[in-house]
Amino acid sequence: MNNEKKEKTKGAGVELTAQTPKNGAGERRTLKQRFSAKRLALMGVFVALSYALSWLEIPLFPSAPFLKLDFGNVFILLIGFLCGPVEGVIVCVIKETLRLIGSSSGMVGELANVIMTSSFILLPSIVYQFRKGLKAVIPALVGGCVIGTAVALVVNRFITFPLYMGGGAATVFNNLFWYVLAFNLIKTVSIGILTALLYKKLSNFLKKMKI
Repeated sequence: MNNEKKEKTKGAGVELTAQTPKNGAGERRTLKQRFSAKRLALMGVFVALSYALSWLEIPLFPSAPFLKLDFGNVFILLIGFLCGPVEGVIVCVIKETLRLIGSSSGMVGELANVIMTSSFILLPSIVYQFRKGLKAVIPALVGGCVIGTAVALVVNRFITFPLYMGGGAATVFNNLFWYVLAFNLIKTVSIGILTALLYKKLSNFLKKMKI
């Protein structure tokens, strides 16, 4: 009887000892994989694609010609899905830093874009790390659109408009409120749809490339 207890205790001790370093090693491997050479290269490609597309701007409203739609954020949301929310924000920050070259906004527009884009991509990319499939992704994208639009309104009201227009910013913003709201809804929804359409094919390709 005593021998059986010793054997069970010994077996349990061996199992626990084996699990502890395994988990620790697993965490280290995950961190290395997260910023592996292949993934960093992929992030660099997505920075370039996002940056290039961000210059192809489409004015939507004649009454507010400064509200221009571009699809650069498609690649930021895609990298958020493929690699994670941290990587998505990093790509966003690098892209906006590149846009400072030749920019006349005094960093105001780029800072506002980082805040607005990050608020839009975080919820969908975080949810996707834990739950895959359209049943989880679609509500997360809808939530991202709502959050991104709400944050865009706040950023425009208290950062972009005041820094560009000075004392008359509140009046101008109130006059253009519905244009700003419609623009950000159109932008986030269109980017969400394009991302959903592109993701599956790109994901399958990257799996074959073992990224």
